[in-house]
Amino acid sequence: MSVPAAPAETAAVTSFAAQVRERSQGAHTRAENAGFMSRLMGGEGTIAGYTALTSQYYFIYDALERVGETWRDDAIGSMFVDDALLRRTALEADLEYFLGADWRETIVASAPTQAYVERLETIAARSSAEFVAHHYIRYLGDLSGGQIIRVMVQRHYGIPDEGLNFLNFPLIPKPKPFKDDYRAALENAPWTAEERAALIAEVEVAYGLNFDLFTELGRSQEQ
Repeated sequence: MSVPAAPAETAAVTSFAAQVRERSQGAHTRAENAGFMSRLMGGEGTIAGYTALTSQYYFIYDALERVGETWRDDAIGSMFVDDALLRRTALEADLEYFLGADWRETIVASAPTQAYVERLETIAARSSAEFVAHHYIRYLGDLSGGQIIRVMVQRHYGIPDEGLNFLNFPLIPKPKPFKDDYRAALENAPWTAEERAALIAEVEVAYGLNFDLFTELGRSQEQ
């Protein structure tokens, strides 16, 4: 569970993937260092706080994956939509673990989460480049920094695997080759220069939405 991190560069990273990472680094660092996430990763959070984050992620991934279905048959969108990445079912299992069978009646989207969902349902639905901006930071972040978070959450809070399905990708046993292929798809997608610029700009927006989400979660946990 993470501020989805732009994956570390390797020899397979192409120029556009490197540009996306470089241009968004400041926004990513700002979100990553939000107090809520810092405390959670440092062992100063709570299981309730982690559950609250999981609850908000459910709304976000539900929207992202609904939008993703509309791109499945698109020439460019289909390069990125992959069932192995889908997280909604895993989040449902985690929420049932934490909150019980009636979890749907107990979770409520916060104002920042509602803004995030609205952005996905409008901006990410209008162009493949802007959709991939959100797809990129969420899923590749989960495959990268999210795996470190999985270890840290288990270490600090004793949450078993039954509550961490979100960060388990059973259909991607080797994340590195998968991420390399994803970066290659970023380079090979036939976007115009304007569309590539829009993708980078939307990545920065997405990190801002994450920062707002974490800030609100921090406030709610302090009450």
